[in-house]
Amino acid sequence: MDPTKITESDISTKTALRFVVLVGIVSLFADMTYEGARSINGPFLAILGASGTTVGVVSGLGELIGYALRLVSGYFSDKTKSYWTITFLGYAINLIAVPLLALAGNWPLAATLMMIERIGKAIRVPPRDAMLSYATHHMGRGWGFGLHEALDQLGAILGPLIIAAVLYFQDGYKTAYGLLFIPALLALGVLATARFLYPHPQDLEISQTKLQVQGFSKSFWLYITAAALIAAGFADFPLIAYHFQKTSVAGPTMIPILYAVAMGVDALAALAFGRMFDRIGLSTMMLVAVLSAFFAPLVFFGGLSLAIPGMALWGIGMGAQESIMHAAVAGMVATEQRGLAYGVFNTVYGISWFLGSVLIGILYDVSIPWLVVFSVAAQLASIPIFYLLRTRIQ
Repeated sequence: MDPTKITESDISTKTALRFVVLVGIVSLFADMTYEGARSINGPFLAILGASGTTVGVVSGLGELIGYALRLVSGYFSDKTKSYWTITFLGYAINLIAVPLLALAGNWPLAATLMMIERIGKAIRVPPRDAMLSYATHHMGRGWGFGLHEALDQLGAILGPLIIAAVLYFQDGYKTAYGLLFIPALLALGVLATARFLYPHPQDLEISQTKLQVQGFSKSFWLYITAAALIAAGFADFPLIAYHFQKTSVAGPTMIPILYAVAMGVDALAALAFGRMFDRIGLSTMMLVAVLSAFFAPLVFFGGLSLAIPGMALWGIGMGAQESIMHAAVAGMVATEQRGLAYGVFNTVYGISWFLGSVLIGILYDVSIPWLVVFSVAAQLASIPIFYLLRTRIQ
């Protein structure tokens, strides 16, 4: 018998909680790195000469490539069970690309590095989410994924605030990107610790619900359709930041602070709605869709006084997408298909995000009112599907 394996008698909520917290700390430092960068990627591209359409395409293309690769990553995660190896590779690519932006002197090079960062994230998300799904089986998946997201978003708050401080002291974008090398190294260090303490995370879920092993259910595909509608209508922050700078809604220092506000709401929303999901299921997503759908008119029509609540609603949407949506997937598929299921989910989600980002970027240059109409309508269109599935997915 392998002495490193976890037996059923060893598994407890505390064991699972420790694993989720460790992975959450990894995400905390990782988000300090790449979310700090994402808070200024839009303005940085604008300074390098990119247009609004270009920012939308770059943001969407990065998400498309990144999400599409999650299908491959998820497949190999299930096939090889090399969850840690694939996760390490993804984090290394994801995090090292960020400080290299300090060396970018033109927007095509900067855009390439931004897309490489997304590729790294694509590689590590399916195996990481699969590992989390095993641990959260014992503590409630909504709460487990919500707790992870809250730690994740703590880093997403700190990163932009660090960037804001750098810009406040007028050290420039390149100094800001270079400084993010520090949390990148810390993330990789904690990840190595988690690998040492939990070499077989799949053993955290001993008792398994009998689900079909071949093919995915109709509910799974309907669920993905609803998620795709939300993704298509959700404007990426680089374009929002581009808008803030172009219209002088917020200055260079205030933009990352607004992003930090959104990340703070994201963290709180993940915890609150995660608990709610464990109790009432997908009805939670109906409430979230109603709230987050109206970030667009506040962000794109108003000044700073409306932009702040607009970013709060945007944060609610992001918090739900990164916690509840992922938690629900685990309850629809067998453990043997968990990595692939997350890969499929994220691929469809990413394609929808890309197409939506391109359209939103084009609409920004043509008609902001139509941008807002599309954003609100696409997200609200998901509600009937969530209503249909509310008794099927818990």
